[in-house]
Amino acid sequence: MKVAIIVHGKDDPKIVHELSKALAERRANIVDIEQNVFHNVFFMFLVAEAENERVFEIKDLEEKLGVSIDFKIIEKICEEKKENYVVTVLGRDRVGIVRDVTSIFMDYKVKIKKTSLTARGDLIAIEFVVSYDGDFEELKRRLKKEAEKLKLDIVIQPYEVYRKEKRLVVFDMDSTLVDAEIIDEIAKEAGVYDEVKELTEKAVKGEIDFKRALIERVKLLKGLPVEVLERIYSKVKLTEGARELIKALKDSGYKVAVVSGSFSYFTNKLKEELELDYAFANELEIVDGKITGKIKGEIIDAEEKAKIIEEIAKLEGIKPENIVAVGDGANDVLMIEKAGLGIAFNAKEILKEVSDGNLSKENLIGLASVLKIHSEFKKRI
Repeated sequence: MKVAIIVHGKDDPKIVHELSKALAERRANIVDIEQNVFHNVFFMFLVAEAENERVFEIKDLEEKLGVSIDFKIIEKICEEKKENYVVTVLGRDRVGIVRDVTSIFMDYKVKIKKTSLTARGDLIAIEFVVSYDGDFEELKRRLKKEAEKLKLDIVIQPYEVYRKEKRLVVFDMDSTLVDAEIIDEIAKEAGVYDEVKELTEKAVKGEIDFKRALIERVKLLKGLPVEVLERIYSKVKLTEGARELIKALKDSGYKVAVVSGSFSYFTNKLKEELELDYAFANELEIVDGKITGKIKGEIIDAEEKAKIIEEIAKLEGIKPENIVAVGDGANDVLMIEKAGLGIAFNAKEILKEVSDGNLSKENLIGLASVLKIHSEFKKRI
């Protein structure tokens, strides 16, 4: 027979040992166990397998350990046929978040199997392991829409994908790692901001071909002194949480790359400043200290981004399912789709539709929770 045992009470270092000792003496084998301590309150759930009901004899440990021990005989344990998923919800702490999210789960008949919560300042991350027997892609689409209504960020992964160790994180640069569209900042200095801005918006939304838009925009920059680029970089701010996130990723052993449709002058400086492993972007042609209005070499568009990431992965011996890609616009669609985990950050609708989850502008650091990097996080209930 199988017996479910729940133990709770004031924490004591003897509890786990005494309980497991008592079960072993009665020839009861522990087949599953989970234990936590919250604010000095001990909680354990375990399933033990035994030939008879002698496991009930451990009830005498209650008085000795000062805990409550509850039992339930499980006659049959049926394996669920529903698929399991991991849903991570992020947002600013407020009353009612768990209620709001679980209400969505109820509406879509999603069964919650496990819940945990971590926090960093007033940013919280709630991780749900859930089961669902319907269309996963449709569920993902609905959950993203519902979370957006609640002003919450959400990432949804099949459990098997979630379990795959992520080893490479690839970021776009403009409006992702840096809080600006670099070409717009250059255009301001060149006096052609309105013309460039219009082309940039159309390209980001996928309304015009990225290559054509980039060529036309760069033409407008002809004659600008290269010194202007240094001045722009000195003024550009990193996105909130970017520096902290990159450090946490590097400290945890991830390879980190920036692959951008912007310009190598800036990605190279960013690589040096943040100690990134790789940096790729378009190279402006500069002659006699001035921008010529042309691009050197292959233009990095959506297809080229995807190729570059494949090359990095091959060089590092990393499989696609071990890659995380983070971007904001149409030029990031292919790399988001091909990565094991694709995150739309402060993104346009075209990218939100194909991503595994969405992060808003103030929540870039939330990626650390999604990837279970908790060195900067404290547990709380």
